[in-house]
Amino acid sequence: MKGVLLVNLGSPKSPEPKDVKPYLDEFLMDERVIDLPYLYRALLVKGIILNTRPKKSAAAYKKIWWDEGSPLVVLSQRTQAKVADKMDIPVVLAMRYGEPSIAQGLEKLHQQGVTDVFMIPLYPQFAMATTETITVLAESLRQKSYPQMSITSLPAFFHKKEYIAALSQSIKAHLENYDYDHLLFSYHGIPERHIKKSDITKSHCQIDGSCCNTPSPAHDYCYRHQCYATTKQVVETLQIPADRYSISFQSRLGRDKWLDPATDSTVNRLAAEGIKKLAIVTPAFVADCLETLEEIGMEARDEFLQRGGTDFKTIPCLNDDDQWVDALVTWINEWKTK
Repeated sequence: MKGVLLVNLGSPKSPEPKDVKPYLDEFLMDERVIDLPYLYRALLVKGIILNTRPKKSAAAYKKIWWDEGSPLVVLSQRTQAKVADKMDIPVVLAMRYGEPSIAQGLEKLHQQGVTDVFMIPLYPQFAMATTETITVLAESLRQKSYPQMSITSLPAFFHKKEYIAALSQSIKAHLENYDYDHLLFSYHGIPERHIKKSDITKSHCQIDGSCCNTPSPAHDYCYRHQCYATTKQVVETLQIPADRYSISFQSRLGRDKWLDPATDSTVNRLAAEGIKKLAIVTPAFVADCLETLEEIGMEARDEFLQRGGTDFKTIPCLNDDDQWVDALVTWINEWKTK
């Protein structure tokens, strides 16, 4: 029997430090998130970060928390419910960190008699800290507890026509009757070393301004290339002039070299250059979360307005948009008929 497992990032159980701390522990101790040797990672996370960051992160979560719970979880549940309504096979939701866990998701499918799983990591672009950590954990759980089960994972869908169409239509709808000066595509940042670690050719990804535009098998696993490819297809679809959009990377952590340019400095630069009406879209996420609602919708907004901007518009993630739901249903049906 076939079944579907949708997997997103996850969230603390509540916006209280007591629940944020174990969530951050699980998240930051993932070797594909902070890719240091275990002892160094443990010293950094358990010895330093978990003694200071939970309280700060909890305060941020409280700003965006809904009555129903975490926005990311609630929106993911709504998406799962809509997809399930259109399918004749089980569709289950799981989170990489927190609950419902991937282990719980696989068990739920197992209890319904599912032996053939189509897993969809809800990240348009591939990265070690997102897609890869999901597929590695799911395979480990399968081997340990469900050896008769098969798992097929949807590759990064950054360029799939259904995704581009849904994202483009969403942007178009939210920019209707909004005469913006500039549209910023803000993607989640990652350390540059993650790009090179994911390079299957071990030589192509130099992050030198040209490698992302030079065809290579490395692009199948290159987060930076896929971010630029998503943007290129959207601006071509919407016919946005080159001087009215740009790309940046948000959510830096630590002192390592991360992808440039940074969203915060880009927002400040645009304000200094006289941009008055700024719109921001966050295509690395398919559901609104802390990074979109608080980091962009509150922090970036305040920075822009304080530096002379007059209007700041955040474009919501796809969330449970019907066209996005139909895209997921299309991919599931394609898998079902193979």
